[in-house]
Amino acid sequence: MTRNADGLTIERKAGTSRRGEEMMHMADDLNLPDYPEDSTVRSDVVTIDAPASVVWEVLTDMPNYGAWNPFCIAAESTLELGAPVKMTLANYTMPGETALNVEYVCAKIPERLISWELQDDPAWPYPARRDQIIEALGPDRCRYWSTDAFFGPNGIHVMRFCGPWVTRAFNDTARALKARAEAIHAERRAAA
Repeated sequence: MTRNADGLTIERKAGTSRRGEEMMHMADDLNLPDYPEDSTVRSDVVTIDAPASVVWEVLTDMPNYGAWNPFCIAAESTLELGAPVKMTLANYTMPGETALNVEYVCAKIPERLISWELQDDPAWPYPARRDQIIEALGPDRCRYWSTDAFFGPNGIHVMRFCGPWVTRAFNDTARALKARAEAIHAERRAAA
């Protein structure tokens, strides 16, 4: 038993880091799957001085990803369950290069969660699921973090190869999302 940052007592599963356990606790009400600790990337948790609704607006405004997102520089999707999410990603292993990626929306709870996944396929046996989580802390403040779980027999290998740069990309995205949402919120408050 340990205490998390909010002073709540939590029981940690064997092999689960404090950071991973605290994130799972914060998202308990979302009923997310239990992801393997050794093959799951977790971004830093960022506190955003803007309502969860504004953060959601930024996350779901895919045509404008290029204006703020340093990792996913272009995106296209209806964000309906099962819809493809077509992304152009900055290649963190080869600066200046991009990579095309298509995943499929698998969960959506407005102002709380947007998730997409890559299903296992014999031609590309690297299934994964990304969750972006928003937790309201009040009317003008929220927390955001992201995870990417790599599954199957290749999950640990994907984590070893990609984990460090995916973590950096997700942290860059979290900081950029914070800046974008706070700027929009401040602009709207000033105009009111």
